[in-house]
Amino acid sequence: MPYSHLKDILKTLPDSPGIYKYFDDEKTIIYIGKAKSLKKRVNSYFVGKHFDNKKTAILVSRIASIEFTLVETEMDALLLENVLIKQYKPRFNILLKDDKTYASICIKNERFPRILSTRTIERDGSEYYGPYANSYLKYTLLELIRAGFPLRNCNYNLSKENIANGKFKACLEYDIGNCMAPCIGKQTEQEYHETILAVKKILKGNLTELRSELKVQMLEAAEKLEFEKADRFKQKLTLLENYQSKSTIVNDIKHDVDVFSIVSDERFAFSNYLKVSNGIIVQTQTFELKKKLDESDEELLSLAIAEVREKYQSRSNEIIVPIPLDWEDSGLTITVPKLGDKKKLLDLSMKNALYYKREKLTQYELINPDLKVERILGVMQKDLRLKEAPIHIECFDNSNLQGTNPVSACVVFKDAKPSKKDYRHFIPKTVVGPDDFATMREVVFRRYRGLLENNEPLPNLIIIDGGKGQLSSAIESLKELNIYGKIPIIGIAKRLEELYYPEDEFPLYLDKKSETLKIIQQLRDEAHRFGITHHRNRRSKNTLTSDLSHIRGIGSANAALLLQTFKSVKKIKESSLESLEKVIGKSKAMLVFEHFNALK
Repeated sequence: MPYSHLKDILKTLPDSPGIYKYFDDEKTIIYIGKAKSLKKRVNSYFVGKHFDNKKTAILVSRIASIEFTLVETEMDALLLENVLIKQYKPRFNILLKDDKTYASICIKNERFPRILSTRTIERDGSEYYGPYANSYLKYTLLELIRAGFPLRNCNYNLSKENIANGKFKACLEYDIGNCMAPCIGKQTEQEYHETILAVKKILKGNLTELRSELKVQMLEAAEKLEFEKADRFKQKLTLLENYQSKSTIVNDIKHDVDVFSIVSDERFAFSNYLKVSNGIIVQTQTFELKKKLDESDEELLSLAIAEVREKYQSRSNEIIVPIPLDWEDSGLTITVPKLGDKKKLLDLSMKNALYYKREKLTQYELINPDLKVERILGVMQKDLRLKEAPIHIECFDNSNLQGTNPVSACVVFKDAKPSKKDYRHFIPKTVVGPDDFATMREVVFRRYRGLLENNEPLPNLIIIDGGKGQLSSAIESLKELNIYGKIPIIGIAKRLEELYYPEDEFPLYLDKKSETLKIIQQLRDEAHRFGITHHRNRRSKNTLTSDLSHIRGIGSANAALLLQTFKSVKKIKESSLESLEKVIGKSKAMLVFEHFNALK
């Protein structure tokens, strides 16, 4: 057994929920994990050789000892894992990046409580709501509270004795209606606390209940002909309605729910959280998770949920998620909606996660362009079902005009970018007439025979511009060179941009917006451009050479030599006899000189 020093621990692991800790030779914790069954989960690390994931192989090679802790449920394991990861920060665990300290709304523990925004939590009996990752939402709430529910913002000690002794005077806030002046006895403690209760309902999202109470109070004041008082209630109702118009409302969800979404790639994952209370989104935040061991979306989402519910002290009994979670004993309702308001909430959360992912990856790729290359190559490897990333790609295209001057082009991309110094042209030597299949067979054979003879590296992917016929021709050449199967090869047809694989009956269709298809199209278009350019140059050169060859006594070789030296027929016409003699000799120069001067 390769891990003989651990065999006694592995044999005695219980089939129960818990967390496990891996230690290295220096007794440092290098990984902390959770499991529904410690026995099955931990033993899974020591089965096989982890060829698919080098990071896991490195982790396993460094495990010197294992410790575990039993818990009652998998949810308990998840929460304990989250706490321990934050405490020990093991190098192989997922990093949840959220270092910001977001502001909360605080109701101070005072006789006449103040309401303020703070980033510091004090254990003095005050109540805190939040934190609010969305500052717009926080300021909107504070604006609503200050506009509709006058409360003091001074820091005076409003004790009974101080107020009774007339220690304070009403300030400007009282004069402009922002405070009811409890400091001078204009507002009783009971009246003040009724306002605080209304504010708490707003902060908890209980707007429907508060609106109903305000309507009753407005109507009662109107019946008593207290119209000024009724108008104040009406103004509060209007403020609440304006606030609701700025919030996301989900009419059919009347209880508190937490909504989580996740999007991921090979390196990162991004999870968005929405807290919905009484049909209103009251909190939202997006987390970034850096992968360490190719963790699944379920593992990443579980970590994010545990972190967020602890951070926001959420007590929601329902969680809306995009994928099933195996949390049968958690006491929570896990919902994966397909339709309705819950699905709309999930879609909104996913939209936020995707936007955050795009923004973050753009920032990272601007700072480190290699990340973009690595990401694109990873996407191509996955989309095209390749065993390794296509770092070196070569694409072939044939060009001819009614069978004349045929040219084949081979363009090379390295790290998803053109490597123009490696481009090559091929003029068919064995093909007579416009035979596209035979031409493809010849140029592919010549290209890779040359690479093999010179011990140059072969590409990670070959792309043939054409359908099954051209692809089959290229495959024949690879078989003749005994390299078929060693290099992935595909064909791309122009009609529907479908991709053909060897021996596959049906083509592969990629999303028209995918980066993989865009790179393949760029390769195909570049090969076409490169081939057409050379083809036109050949036609032009051949036409000019033909014009010079019409001069009696001047053959195609002399004509080509003149064009190579003077670059154009016009410059040949304008040249002196002495200049022409230096290129093709005295007698031939005289023939050319007399021909053009006789035409003048």
